[in-house]
Amino acid sequence: MGEVEERLRQLGLEVPDLVAPVGSYVPALRQGDLVFTSGQLPMVSGALLQTGKVGAAGDIGVSAEDAKALARTCALNAIAAVKSVIGDLDKVTRVVKVVGFVACDPAFTGQPGVINGASELLGAAFGDAGVHARSAVGVAALPLDAPVEVEIIVAVRD
Repeated sequence: MGEVEERLRQLGLEVPDLVAPVGSYVPALRQGDLVFTSGQLPMVSGALLQTGKVGAAGDIGVSAEDAKALARTCALNAIAAVKSVIGDLDKVTRVVKVVGFVACDPAFTGQPGVINGASELLGAAFGDAGVHARSAVGVAALPLDAPVEVEIIVAVRD
């Protein structure tokens, strides 16, 4: 087990099985020294952990705290996608960019706090190499009614 996976283990986490695509795409693709992941949903064992809109009222509402935890799950799935391409996560030299999408009520403006769930996990897993540029965007809807979706770009070495 490498350093990155050991850090995850110390957090009580492990790299999950790769989430099967829900469309016609691959979970991750390497181009030169970069690996681009497709958007990762908060899925565990093939099922979404939660559906709905962040900040919405009623049965469709998802709290910002729950959404932050879901973003962490998305990041863990993105790590699994990267691992599927490079094999050893210790080959990651930098998490370059994180893009997070939050399906939310139009009045909700806490997207950065939600996507912090992904950013904090990547920082914990990759240490200094986990410091990254980021976008956090509110959207009307995401695939399968997911509240959060995260994609990452990482630099790798051979």
